[in-house]
Amino acid sequence: MANFPFATIEPNIGVVPVPDSRLKKLAEVVKESEGLDHLPPEVPATVEFVDIAGLIAGAHKGEGLGNKFLAHIREADAICHVVRAFKDADIIKEGSLDPKSDLEVVETELKLADLQTLERQKDPGGALDKELRKRWEVVVKFKEALAKNIAAREITVSDEEQKYLKELSLLTSKSILVALNVDESDLRDAGKIENGFAKDINLHSSQVIAISAKIESELSALSDTDQKNYLEDLGVKETGLERLIKKAFATLGLITFLTAGEKEVRAWTINERTDAQEASGVIHTDFEKKFIKADVVNFNDFIGKGGLPADAKASAFAGGWKNCREKGKVRIEGRDYIMRNGDVVEFKIGA
Repeated sequence: MANFPFATIEPNIGVVPVPDSRLKKLAEVVKESEGLDHLPPEVPATVEFVDIAGLIAGAHKGEGLGNKFLAHIREADAICHVVRAFKDADIIKEGSLDPKSDLEVVETELKLADLQTLERQKDPGGALDKELRKRWEVVVKFKEALAKNIAAREITVSDEEQKYLKELSLLTSKSILVALNVDESDLRDAGKIENGFAKDINLHSSQVIAISAKIESELSALSDTDQKNYLEDLGVKETGLERLIKKAFATLGLITFLTAGEKEVRAWTINERTDAQEASGVIHTDFEKKFIKADVVNFNDFIGKGGLPADAKASAFAGGWKNCREKGKVRIEGRDYIMRNGDVVEFKIGA
């Protein structure tokens, strides 16, 4: 980043771990229950953020850097709009007025880009192919809505229409999250700011996050201990990045299930409403093909009533796979079982 317009040319990609305190507890449990002399490695889930060049009014006509970067947006699962909400006369504002207007400008450019996509679709005319006619009906439906300034995500579609919508890959059909880049002093009132802005632009509060990029930059250079102390001085509990990751997960409709063994303890990312067989395929495609069953334990049961106390002896420990099986805490689930966030799972597969 730099203090001049259009500093970003090529997308900047960052893969960040999803903060998950459950992994440390799982590692402690596995060490004790399996009699290891070391903690197994922790492997968290990750989120990939792609920083794409900003759009200004008229981008669809080539203003600024134009909209040649829209292909990168099409590849994303959701869009996080970062809008300026801080005050600093020394930082250049290219076409920026206020957070709400800035968001409206970008959304308008994305709608215009979608209209261009739809206008390139060909009318099948009197074609006998039912699929082509149904697809064209969806094209017309979305073209009319976008012409009225309605984003594709706001339009109700049937399961059948969803198939054609996915093929069209409309930018405004993606879920959105709005990151308000606020002043350092505003972080204490982050919740109030988020709720107020969400109400003002008709979004759910879970879709808005107040974050200070300046603070995040400073935190990235500190150790974990110094980060914690700095956050306490600011009167906040989590870094903006941690809060952003959690809201991104919620926006994308994602959950995690957990695996725990001597080799590693790990969080795996899946969509909500994913069944056990499909979830097993996230670990390895062969698991899905050869799926037999899943042994599932509630996280709190697995760690033994809230985890291992600091002064507990191994003989008194009540967590881990062996203890959970002896206590009847392990459930045997079939391929149609819908996974829950935080399930600790062991998949059984055929030869």
